[in-house]
Amino acid sequence: MSTVAAYAAPAPKAPLERTTIERRAVGAHDVLIDIKFAGICHSDIHQVNEGWGESIFPMVPGHEIAGVVAEVGSEVTRYAVGDRVGVGCFVDSCRECDHCLRGLEQYCAKGQVGTYNAVGYDGEVTYGGYSKQLVVDENYAVRIPDALPLDVAAPLLCAGITLYSPLRHWNVGPGTKVAIVGLGGLGHMGVKIAVALGAEVTVLSQSLRKKDDGLKLGAHDYRATNDPATFAELAGKFDVIVSTVSAPLDFGAYLSLLRTDGALVNVGAPEEPISLNLFSLIGRRKTLAGSMIGGIAETQEMLDFCAEHGLGAEIELISADEINTAYERVLSSDVRYRFVIDTATI
Repeated sequence: MSTVAAYAAPAPKAPLERTTIERRAVGAHDVLIDIKFAGICHSDIHQVNEGWGESIFPMVPGHEIAGVVAEVGSEVTRYAVGDRVGVGCFVDSCRECDHCLRGLEQYCAKGQVGTYNAVGYDGEVTYGGYSKQLVVDENYAVRIPDALPLDVAAPLLCAGITLYSPLRHWNVGPGTKVAIVGLGGLGHMGVKIAVALGAEVTVLSQSLRKKDDGLKLGAHDYRATNDPATFAELAGKFDVIVSTVSAPLDFGAYLSLLRTDGALVNVGAPEEPISLNLFSLIGRRKTLAGSMIGGIAETQEMLDFCAEHGLGAEIELISADEINTAYERVLSSDVRYRFVIDTATI
């Protein structure tokens, strides 16, 4: 065991504060990672605030982790001391079910073990990346290519793979017309990745406030959803729409923007249930779908793709004592486009 400095929420909705946590000893198949940067994801805030249900406290959030291997277990073969690595949203899975065997560990039938706010198969509570170090099984870490700076790579471990996975699954490529709903931490990576895949990309946002940013990121069009003309003019246009927002949408209106056989894929997770008239789907054989991060192999594929195309997150680097202010700014959409904690300041 080792004692590690971290930032934790002591109770639901409480401000995060500096503390210490215990990390397990490095086992035969483990790597010890010196965390260099940790992204702040909106899901961190949902879980601290118990927006998705009861959480475990004290909670050390953070599942966008980039760092350097400091120690390896006696039987580790994938990594060596000094390697640049990342850890995303989960740190274990059963490794035996059909999903795990197919490289879809994120959908593990027994339940993947979240990087934080979870209980591992060993019965121990998991603590995330707002900390100095992390011990993880080598099979649940990924290699960060040298072409990607660690600070802009950290958010790729959630925001990047959360968009890459559905874009790949729904075969986005040249000739595909894609809409990204919301230009935030998730959405800005969706624009970058969809453009790099060769798609024609439109951003759908509440207003035109971030239009210049969206176009600079590569979007071909940018439309305001608070303008009724948007839905009339874009009716039946898109093959795939990816919604990144965590606020409830008028799903009937957004489904009207799909072509026959089109898919509206949700990666944002509103806290409230939705209402839907099924004729919105039946009329043109449309699909309303969801997607959650990616497996380990696909996450590595995403990192390699981003390195090849020069894609990193647009970040604002902060010190640990700014975490609570950053949470407030995320909730007011005041970030362009991902806060990243310099863990040297913890």
